[in-house]
Amino acid sequence: MKNDIVVINNLSKKFPRTTTPALHDITLTIPEKGIIGLVGPDGSGKTTFIRILASLLLPTTGTVVVASHDTVREASLISTCIGYMPQRFGLYEDLTVMQNLTLYADLQGIDKHEIHHVFERLLAFTGLSPFTGRKARALSGGMKQKLGLACALLRKPQLLLLDEPSVGVDPVSRRELWKMVKELVDQGTTVLWSTSYLDEAEACDRVILLEEGSVLYDGLPQNLTQRVEGRVIKISGITQGKRQIMAKALQDENVLDGVIQGADVRLVLKNPSIDTSLSSDRSLTVEHTKPRFEDAFMDLLGGGPGGGSALAEAMPSYVDGQQTVVDAKGLTKKFGTFTAVHNVSFTVERGEIFGLLGPNGAGKSTTFKMMCGLLKPTQGKAHVNGIDLQVAPSEGRSMLGYMSQKFSLYSILSVRQNLEFFSGIYNLQGTKRQEKIESMLEIFGFKKYIHETVADLPLGFKQRLALSCAVMHDPKVLFLDEPTSGVDPKTRREFWNHINGMVEKGVTIVVTTHFMDEAEYCDRIGFIYNSKLIKIGTPDELKALCTTLPSPTLEDAFIHLIEEQSHA
Repeated sequence: MKNDIVVINNLSKKFPRTTTPALHDITLTIPEKGIIGLVGPDGSGKTTFIRILASLLLPTTGTVVVASHDTVREASLISTCIGYMPQRFGLYEDLTVMQNLTLYADLQGIDKHEIHHVFERLLAFTGLSPFTGRKARALSGGMKQKLGLACALLRKPQLLLLDEPSVGVDPVSRRELWKMVKELVDQGTTVLWSTSYLDEAEACDRVILLEEGSVLYDGLPQNLTQRVEGRVIKISGITQGKRQIMAKALQDENVLDGVIQGADVRLVLKNPSIDTSLSSDRSLTVEHTKPRFEDAFMDLLGGGPGGGSALAEAMPSYVDGQQTVVDAKGLTKKFGTFTAVHNVSFTVERGEIFGLLGPNGAGKSTTFKMMCGLLKPTQGKAHVNGIDLQVAPSEGRSMLGYMSQKFSLYSILSVRQNLEFFSGIYNLQGTKRQEKIESMLEIFGFKKYIHETVADLPLGFKQRLALSCAVMHDPKVLFLDEPTSGVDPKTRREFWNHINGMVEKGVTIVVTTHFMDEAEYCDRIGFIYNSKLIKIGTPDELKALCTTLPSPTLEDAFIHLIEEQSHA
């Protein structure tokens, strides 16, 4: 059609040395103007799809036309009408904001007479004007994404391709990105937005859902949500043991999916009957609740991964021992004149999930590194199981696991080689070492990727591998710094099954996340802002701070706390 900016016919893509195609027989059109969400499980073909539209990959079969240009025959013209922000944006960490913009403008051949006006417009649009001299490595996650967006907008694109632009970005920065993108749409740009945040997909004008390289759904998000109308229930009145209640519910043959929401448990059912194995418990309230897009997404994929954890089953039990396992007292960290963390104190009890939330750059990762003995505090003490990691680092680290925010595995090594390397670091030897490696290969489904280098793994499997390397030595305490960043909802549920299962074994978990829905799993949350710990409470206690909203979410609480501190 004349008003379609993208026309795809019978598109397939197969990579060498693979048995199944990355994309299979896709035919669709994308009309001009609007935001189209691209969602699907890890490895479903989203990034491949976007790269083909950008003429960075050639189709194996089929045709793709973007803005009336064939992506194969007229590839050189595609770059003049699109903007592309890849999943891993290639910012140069040692260059400043302005130097990055200048470099990308040169690469795109922007007219030197126009460049000042273009930069002025983009810096004002993204709010980066005060930071032109700051090096990219010193930017927060949200600011890096804004700089990436600015580089993608050096030419005013007809089609803007965004591959997971909000990964690792806090809720405030996500809202700012959305505001900027909506302004672009109002100016006539069409946006294809790949995302693992299903609340973002729900806000799109249209959603394309990929699974195993094929289009599983293409239409309005609200139409997909309607498929689970009457099949979503909420269990409330839970006084204790919400993790056990969810695990029990997920064993019910009528339950497709389940998540924890603060003090409640939310379930998606196969049929509208509200009768579940928990309905007879008179201490609980079981009632229908309004469905969300995520409920329908999981339903369309056949449900979640269940509630079990083979990882937790294989771990020893740590039910005995001291109650206070993690103890931070007055932690402060200064880098020169800059204070990254100021006087942070909190405790975490055995078998508790404690979440650290806050905006990008608030000090969460620095706090983690001090707790793990990777950074020496300028002031204060950090004890894990009664051990000061600055005094007895080897003894302390032997009982904790750490999964860092920035992927820490060796990209040129295979899956097996990484497992062998990390098992050696944790001093696993002989038969026990080989048994643990084989166990991790089985539990996390690495068998088909065993000889693949980490660089070639789908993001979800990279995160699985990072988690497996962090728990190989059966730690009593686990620090997880944004463990599910960028992975799809189904994989996130799998991760939280493992986390919940480990907690039931007495493992103590400290976690950071920008997914507010999964922060609901935490027993308590500490909120960090501008290097200070400003609030500690349960998810429901934090939500209750938003007195002006009838049913506030954790994201509402997040925004409320930031606004409150900003005006203090």
